[in-house]
Amino acid sequence: MTSINNVNNMKKALRDKLKLSYGCSVEEASEAQMMRAAALVLREIMADREISTKRATREQQARQVHYLSMEFLMGRSLMKNAYNLGLSDTLTKALDELGFRAADVFEAEPDAALGNGGLGRLAACYLDSLSTLEIPATGYSICYELGIFRQRIVDGEQVELPDNWKELGSAWLVQKPQETETVLFGGTLRRFMDNGRLHVVNEGATPVLAVPCDMEIAGFKTDHVNTLRLWDAKSPAPLDMSLFSQGEYLRAVEQHAMAETIAKVLYPEDNHYEGKSLRLKQQYFFVSATMQSIVRKHIEVCDTVMNFHEKNVIQINDTHPALVIPELMRIFMDDAGLEWDEAWEITRQSVAYTNHTVLAEALERWPQELVKTLLPRIWEIIDEIARRWQEHVEEFYHDGAKTAEMAIVWDGQVRMANLCVAVCTAVNGVSALHSDILRKDLFKDAYGMTPEKFQNVTNGIDHRRWLSEINPGLDSLIKELAGNDDYLMKPLELKKLEQFADDGAVLDRLAEIKHANKERLAKHVKRASGLVLNPDAIFDVQAKRLHEYKRQLLNVLHIISLYHELQDDPNKEMQPHTFLFGAKAAPGYAVAKRIIHLINSLADQINNDPICKDKLQVKFLENYRVSLAEILMPASEVSQQISLAGKEASGTGNMKFMMNGALTVGTLDGANVEMHEVLGDENMFLFGLHADEVVRVKREGYMPQMLYNRDEKLHRVIDQLRWGFRDGVSYDDLAQRLLMNDEYMLLQDFASYCEAESRMSATYADSRAWNRMSLLNIARSGIFAADRAVAQYADNIWHVPHR
Repeated sequence: MTSINNVNNMKKALRDKLKLSYGCSVEEASEAQMMRAAALVLREIMADREISTKRATREQQARQVHYLSMEFLMGRSLMKNAYNLGLSDTLTKALDELGFRAADVFEAEPDAALGNGGLGRLAACYLDSLSTLEIPATGYSICYELGIFRQRIVDGEQVELPDNWKELGSAWLVQKPQETETVLFGGTLRRFMDNGRLHVVNEGATPVLAVPCDMEIAGFKTDHVNTLRLWDAKSPAPLDMSLFSQGEYLRAVEQHAMAETIAKVLYPEDNHYEGKSLRLKQQYFFVSATMQSIVRKHIEVCDTVMNFHEKNVIQINDTHPALVIPELMRIFMDDAGLEWDEAWEITRQSVAYTNHTVLAEALERWPQELVKTLLPRIWEIIDEIARRWQEHVEEFYHDGAKTAEMAIVWDGQVRMANLCVAVCTAVNGVSALHSDILRKDLFKDAYGMTPEKFQNVTNGIDHRRWLSEINPGLDSLIKELAGNDDYLMKPLELKKLEQFADDGAVLDRLAEIKHANKERLAKHVKRASGLVLNPDAIFDVQAKRLHEYKRQLLNVLHIISLYHELQDDPNKEMQPHTFLFGAKAAPGYAVAKRIIHLINSLADQINNDPICKDKLQVKFLENYRVSLAEILMPASEVSQQISLAGKEASGTGNMKFMMNGALTVGTLDGANVEMHEVLGDENMFLFGLHADEVVRVKREGYMPQMLYNRDEKLHRVIDQLRWGFRDGVSYDDLAQRLLMNDEYMLLQDFASYCEAESRMSATYADSRAWNRMSLLNIARSGIFAADRAVAQYADNIWHVPHR
């Protein structure tokens, strides 16, 4: 296509796409059509570069990275791709000159919500860095039709609506039906000998077609383009017209519906057999299609699988893609004809495992009978791996308790985390504290056998997106102070800002940028909900997935205590304080949904009480997503990272807030520990038990009821939950949960948390001190860039060169 090197060329390209794709002129086009036309223009540029990248990779026979994740929370792509291609200004001006408001065209794009939270957003950030660092790589997942739900708040409660992102988001997808793979479910196994080799054939299985839908991922300041491959599920069977003609419409489309259900929705509920079956189908579908594709392409270049591990490395993210291991073994043995030991060595050297959380929900265990029924050949291979591993463990430890703990198959369950730890060439956590917990606790016995395979790679974020793109005022200030834009490729260059920590003029400009970002967020909130936020108040933010261990409820308890203080003394002097929440709760997670209801009940109470006017405000931001985070992060002044120590593996929201100058109120958990190492006590507000103290207090016998009885302030707050609020809703169930169980020790940390919030509020009153701390947070955030994390993976785990 014509080189897009100026605004006129961009305008011509947009006109041509509108005419060819939609049969309309610029004057007739809607914002949605223009968004798709712009996507097609950029896609064509990226496609040319992708072809060149793949050609160079084949010619060099370079080792390729295959990044497997059930989630890729991509958000919007138009502005991101334009930015990476160096065309954001050109595209913006072209749209404006064609009579469109560029911001409205960008706003028309839906978020590609193919993820649930941090895992998916991390994967998206890593894709950007992989391309930018010129590492040949492909991401793999499922092309979910609906992805995560669209959240609505009705009468204070979360309601889940389908999020049909593909209606416009498909503009970025390139279907490649010629690369379709077939995945088999069920069936029976038949064995026979031929030319001295045992053959295993699956007969009577149900086939499902995996159709690739590719999304190009452009790197920054490079022609390198990688791919995100999303698998769509289709039935190979034609529609049964005889049944259809007989009026049996449901039976006629049954097989199509069964196949396409696999790619219908992200994470179906698995608290019943059908849900577990569908989740397992999703995981095997995605893994089998991916492995077949990778092996097929490898053989096309190398004519053998014997060097597969030298040319490919497969990164397993959490246990969702763990079936990679038996599937690779199946392909190497049943399709390529290798013996077990050969297949084992190649597989073992090809796969690496990242554990992203210590929570049991991410350490999947599948019913043995379900695996055996749904995936008979895979079950046989897992069973044999489990038998050999168990022998190895018994020979090493001679301890029945350790054997039971480390077993892959035990008590009728298949333990996917143990499978990964047993086989993978590397196992890593995602923060220093988390990796230490893996070594000393979660996988301590496996660590005792093979300490050399355990590593740490602290997570990182795409700082080009999460600072430069979303916070242009701050980006301009950084470039001006540094005299260049080097930090975009060398994030540690942000350290240069430290020399301005005592420059009053710079600190004043930083405050002006923050205030402008707060006003932008306030306009968005007013437009979306009608609520008027006070941009002169502290913007105190907790935005993340709603889960009890993340302790949004602790935040709520503190807000209730502030409300009580104002009730006791309506004339109390206090720094105006606005608490903002953004969160989605899993549809089947009843307690998390109750906490959302509680936040909205509390917001209704406070925002309608004249005593709280210009002093205290609470807002739950509906439908939290990437595009909303892009407005929220630059406006945030306080970052709530308050999980119980030892529960958060890393976090990445904490890094985004820090990079945009928000100060952290947090526990020493996850990457907060490493943030503390670079910031010190003086530049964040720490509170709560440390991870070792949590273990000790629980071991000695934690009794939340005693704290309730002896702390009058806490007693009153818990009683408020029981009484409820002006909407008439009581939260006695949450109160009882805290008093009888309090698994995440909210009551234990309550007093310490309130004290930290008080220190934070007092510091905020000293604007010069606050802005100095904010500048130092930005200056020391470069270590949390995704480029650093990906380079560590490349050097220490994947063993591939990079830019």
